[in-house]
Amino acid sequence: MTALLLALPVLLACSIGDIRRPPPDRASASPEPVATTPAGPPPADVHEVRIVRVAVSDRYDPPFIEFVDAERAYALFAACDDRPPGRDCPALLYATRDGGRSWQALPHPRPVADNHQLDAPQGLLVLTAEPFGWYASTDGGVTFTHHPGVVPPPVLVGARGRFQVAEESGKVARWDGRRLRPLPVQPGLPMVNTVREAGDLLVAAGAADGRPYAAVSTDQGRSWQRSPLPAPDGEVGVLRVTSAPDGEIWLIGERPDRTTFPALWVYRGNWQQLRADGHPEMVSSVAPVGAGRVAVTGPDGVGVVADGRYERVSWPIGPEHYLHLLDDGTLVARAPDEVILAVGPPGARRWIRVALLRD
Repeated sequence: MTALLLALPVLLACSIGDIRRPPPDRASASPEPVATTPAGPPPADVHEVRIVRVAVSDRYDPPFIEFVDAERAYALFAACDDRPPGRDCPALLYATRDGGRSWQALPHPRPVADNHQLDAPQGLLVLTAEPFGWYASTDGGVTFTHHPGVVPPPVLVGARGRFQVAEESGKVARWDGRRLRPLPVQPGLPMVNTVREAGDLLVAAGAADGRPYAAVSTDQGRSWQRSPLPAPDGEVGVLRVTSAPDGEIWLIGERPDRTTFPALWVYRGNWQQLRADGHPEMVSSVAPVGAGRVAVTGPDGVGVVADGRYERVSWPIGPEHYLHLLDDGTLVARAPDEVILAVGPPGARRWIRVALLRD
């Protein structure tokens, strides 16, 4: 299950390992870096604050909030005093349909369990409650269908996109309504990390032995063409495909340590590598935001890569926020105790702070 309760993932891609990928596990990474450059411009203020107090004991840890789009979201209170909920402190579920201006309590189908998780791809609501399995809702949490076991239910797999990388085989597969079927013709890459459908183009990408590889298809995977990539400076451990709100297709070349500044390519008939002069050494999240720009957060602050340079920006978010792009183009910046939404086109975004307070 990918939507972890304490961190979430980057960017929406179509492989099982990269859907709403959470921040990288830093337990085995190098020690926490410190800022080595000036603090940059002061953060700007948000345009709107949506802070709602709900009838939840202060014993509960802050909730995990998962936005589906700019208006719909779910919140899960799933820990008390840093421990899994028990009978005296069951998991609590809330939903909003107005962007966090108001929240309504929903009945949790299995409130006493271990390792509660929540995922909401394409509007589907799926809860995990170990060891009982999965609970899926297609009506916004009014009713749930129980799927026992550890294997993700078909309804969740199907919501992850028509084309995916099959976890058991590593092959590009298509969802036929019941299961993933590997394509008869594969991209021919040494490794496929992700695959993404963007308009009429299907892109597969991966990294092997530190080198990035990509292939494109214009006929939904019936044939593939290897697509050369300008060589990056340094090794690439994982190559992810994503797209910006304006339809730009990007490759994010994560380094083997998952924390060093990545290699970046944008597709404009062929792959063009994006320089980022002046970029920080370490990052925690990267998200294409349109108009040839990529937003970055990390220990040294918040910035944007554009026109071959990295520049700090005065957005109302900080190093603790993890960037994530929704299907409707909304940029989400997640921190442990709040979510900040950026809605609207690049250069004219409105920043909205959303938080749930406990009584």
